[in-house]
Amino acid sequence: MRGQIILSHGLNSEPNATKVSALAAQAEAQGWQTQRPDYRDDDARGHDGCVAPRVARLRATIEALPTPPLLVGSSMGAFVSGLASLDVPVLGLLLLATPSEIPGYARAFDLRHGVPTMLIHGWRDDVCPPEGMLAFAGKHRLPLLMLDDDHRLGANMDVISAQFQSLLDQLATAA
Repeated sequence: MRGQIILSHGLNSEPNATKVSALAAQAEAQGWQTQRPDYRDDDARGHDGCVAPRVARLRATIEALPTPPLLVGSSMGAFVSGLASLDVPVLGLLLLATPSEIPGYARAFDLRHGVPTMLIHGWRDDVCPPEGMLAFAGKHRLPLLMLDDDHRLGANMDVISAQFQSLLDQLATAA
């Protein structure tokens, strides 16, 4: 086993969502163990009401592991992955279509600095406008791959898969 990966789906999505399922299959084929928490009960609390329960669920999942995991998240899953990384050690972060803030939620997006991180966002994202992640990545000098895509990033799974592979290779080499 190479390590653990926790993949977090977006709001009103599910653990078997397209992106997290494809990335989980890619990692599992290389000997990584994956988990995909089910946040649907948390999401029933509404857009801003689901954040704290999602973070708590993710933290509990991380704390139950013997070693820090790589966190992969899409949209709300990316937002809570970043916040959880502030409180518990993580191996790295791959965050897709990340909102820079959740209206009605007190905390803006943030993440643990100093761990391998890749941000991927769509130029045409009308759910999480790119300006927020552009500013965040610039302020913290983080790699941000901007794609000609919308919020779902569905037209670029091959590019996302290649970036994910690069991160997996980097983490495997560092281990």
